[in-house]
Amino acid sequence: MMHHVQAFLKAIKENNNREWYLANKDWYNNAKTEFEQVTMNLISELGKIDKDIAFLEVSQCTYRIYRDIRFSADKTPYKTHMGAYMVKGGKNSGLAGYYFHVEPGGNMLAGGVYMPMPPVLKKLRKEIYDNIDEFLEIVENKNFKKAFPSLDNDMKLQKAPLGFPKDFEHIDYLKYKSYTVSSSFDDKLLASPKMIEKIIEQFAIMAPFIRFINTALTE
Repeated sequence: MMHHVQAFLKAIKENNNREWYLANKDWYNNAKTEFEQVTMNLISELGKIDKDIAFLEVSQCTYRIYRDIRFSADKTPYKTHMGAYMVKGGKNSGLAGYYFHVEPGGNMLAGGVYMPMPPVLKKLRKEIYDNIDEFLEIVENKNFKKAFPSLDNDMKLQKAPLGFPKDFEHIDYLKYKSYTVSSSFDDKLLASPKMIEKIIEQFAIMAPFIRFINTALTE
């Protein structure tokens, strides 16, 4: 189902330079078209679960292949993955959404809000604190825990955040700097006729978590 995408990404990892890319631009365009078709299908199916996604354009969810190398030690010019971030208002909205990442040997599904700005993070922590029972029902749900055993631990605080009681029973859930979940998947899924169905199953499990975050951020 994603033959061009996988083959191109493997090749550009071995040939990450402008001359090779320009000589293989048609191959890239075929891979890009293939990835965009899958993204369109995901938007369509995910929109049935989360209406905020239903009317997104593919261009609001996908990214250019060019890397921003200005502040990076790695000066290779091209990404060796393709990703689609399906989120209310498009990929730059700052809200929580659903991320589909294809990279040979490093495929991933993820969702949530990554490293939000301090005022946004404080608002989200307060929402969790004020509605802890609702939050626990989501993240400690049996199906959720099976798919996503824990929230991602990017730079978690050691101590309770300022403004919240240290003795709060579930203080651990207020220490995150990002509120995201993720899971990896095998390259074989990309060749399966059930690929879209399987991905949507995972996103459906994630959906109440995404809704909770976005309720907090848009109130």
